[in-house]
Amino acid sequence: MKAEKTIISTQDIKRVLTRMAHEIIEVHKGVENLAIIGIQTRGDYLAKRLEQIIKDIEGTSLPVGDMDINLYRDDWTKISHHPIVKPSNIPFNVDEKNIILVDDVLYTGRTIRAAMDALMDFGRPSQIELAVLVDRGHRELPIQADYKGIFIDTDKNDMVNVCLKEHDNEDRVYIAQD
Repeated sequence: MKAEKTIISTQDIKRVLTRMAHEIIEVHKGVENLAIIGIQTRGDYLAKRLEQIIKDIEGTSLPVGDMDINLYRDDWTKISHHPIVKPSNIPFNVDEKNIILVDDVLYTGRTIRAAMDALMDFGRPSQIELAVLVDRGHRELPIQADYKGIFIDTDKNDMVNVCLKEHDNEDRVYIAQD
């Protein structure tokens, strides 16, 4: 059985997302021309939370969407010969927008590469940035987060699990170790 070690609690997640929202606003000097797209599943929930925090701070709603990147993954045949593909929902034009992709955990970088490929099928953004709740290192591709909640030094065998109340009935991040 794997031992679990909680890294981020409910209150910590709220604080981290609030800090990230402030960083996004500061870097962009406001929210003009910004849009947020979450990578399904938990990145979608985080994107919606970030958008709400930004709206509370700036008084302006941002376009927000979500996308399924399963068919863009370079390992989808290893996962399943019949991957479950959910619809993407990007209800705005991405052309010339500054897009912030949101995901829960950044690990090898392959999910983000797939997300960028998928996004290009929707149009040509001016800029793509990345916001992640957890960066755990061990990159296989030269991809890094522009906005990161926390960095956790992990072993490759560790499992970093993000639980969000919208999907898992609780908010926390934990590492499962052998």
